Amino acid sequence: MTALVIGLVLFLGLHSTRMVADTARTRFIEQRGLAAWRGLYSLVSAVGFVLIIWGFSQARQAPLVLWSPPAWTRPLTSVLTLVGIILITAAYVPRNHFKAWLGHPMVAGTKAWAFGHLLATRTLADLLLFGAFLLWAVWCFRSLRARDRAAGREQAAGQKVATLTAVVAGTALWFVFGYWLHGWLIGVRPFA
Repeated sequence: MTALVIGLVLFLGLHSTRMVADTARTRFIEQRGLAAWRGLYSLVSAVGFVLIIWGFSQARQAPLVLWSPPAWTRPLTSVLTLVGIILITAAYVPRNHFKAWLGHPMVAGTKAWAFGHLLATRTLADLLLFGAFLLWAVWCFRSLRARDRAAGREQAAGQKVATLTAVVAGTALWFVFGYWLHGWLIGVRPFA
């Protein structure tokens, strides 16, 4: 469990830099350059991500069960993860309506994904992993929206084709991951 917690602190902590230490980040970039910041950011993120995966897999070997989720949470989780993956996909499709409406579909998608998983999982490790991502995503989304308002930033208008592309690609990713990759990579088959 220690590796999971350290990984979450490294990964989410680094992804919170603009929210808690924007001046320190700016100073670092001014002194050492953007490439140095990106290199450090990538390295610490990768280490955190590996620790999250390793720590979570270790915690699953001796799970501390906190509750048993009701059966209705599984279909709701499917819907929330579908929405989450579509929104995350929308972050990479230019000029779609999700970007126009939300501004930051990646973070909004992370909220849906994490909340969905919190509903259907049952262990302490699940609570730590998905709860941490949900709290971070809520906080990050509020911070990003406030920064957009302060800068007077407006999103480009969405286009139907781009929105449809995000929906189709996101749905395909959700389907492939949910039906095949989730079981192979995580060891849990959501649709079995």
